[in-house]
Amino acid sequence: MKTSEDTEMVREQYTTTTPGTSLERPKNEYVYKIGIYGWRKRCLYLFVLLLLIILVVNFSLTIWILKVMWFSPTGMGHLRVTKDGLRLEGESEFLFPLYAKEIHSRVDSSLLLQSTHNVTVNARNSNGEVTGRLNVGPKMVEFHGQQFQINSKDGKPLFTVDENEVVIGTDKLRVTGPEGALFEHSVETPLVKAEAFKQLRLESPTRSLSMDAPRGINIKAQAGNIEALSQMDIKLHSSDGVLLLDAETVRLPKLPEGTRGGSGISQGLYEICVCPDGKLYLSVAGVGSTCQEYSRVCQ
Repeated sequence: MKTSEDTEMVREQYTTTTPGTSLERPKNEYVYKIGIYGWRKRCLYLFVLLLLIILVVNFSLTIWILKVMWFSPTGMGHLRVTKDGLRLEGESEFLFPLYAKEIHSRVDSSLLLQSTHNVTVNARNSNGEVTGRLNVGPKMVEFHGQQFQINSKDGKPLFTVDENEVVIGTDKLRVTGPEGALFEHSVETPLVKAEAFKQLRLESPTRSLSMDAPRGINIKAQAGNIEALSQMDIKLHSSDGVLLLDAETVRLPKLPEGTRGGSGISQGLYEICVCPDGKLYLSVAGVGSTCQEYSRVCQ
């Protein structure tokens, strides 16, 4: 590039002549200076150099970011983009809520959700309202929803809870606590059984204990005794049927024994009499047996 001090662009006029004719070349009429000169030229060079430096720095930062973040055609770092969704390898930390349709681990490893405070899983409807919530805290596991259900691997309901009832679908419910199970209201079950070589005790410390069944109640002790203890009375009542005591020996060891008194004085004592069909009845005690006098009850 030529400078303004030693170079000039001259516009010349040319005329056509016939052979043999010579014309003098006209003198320069106009002179134009073309280009950037002086301090403007130096500023332009400086600006181009600055742009080049910025381009190099940006390119270097881009390469560094790609290398640090492990960008690749299939994903970023441990995050891979597959046809089924996103695949994340190793441990990851989420600072904000995570929204996903499905989360599962690899086939050969377990899925671990960990938090310093609690882990909350929310289910929302199309309007964004929370319909179910599972909150795992340091001291309590809470579930909020219309129904909570645990199924087996075959899809059979094992444990179901809603506002009306609690359903246990297993074949056996086992309570291993030393104090047993405490129920504030009624319990409906076809069988109450103790563990082998353990005692079964049904107790109501301050209220009554009632057992109802439409087709009968069977109490059986195959290798021990059956005891019914009460501070007040024990009543065995059958409205339509009979009370059957089927044993080799029936003992009433604490019945009062009357003393000999005057004739015709019962002293408030009664005699237990048995009819031929096994029916029991009371008769006023006397000096001798009075069962024969009151045998009309057996008729």
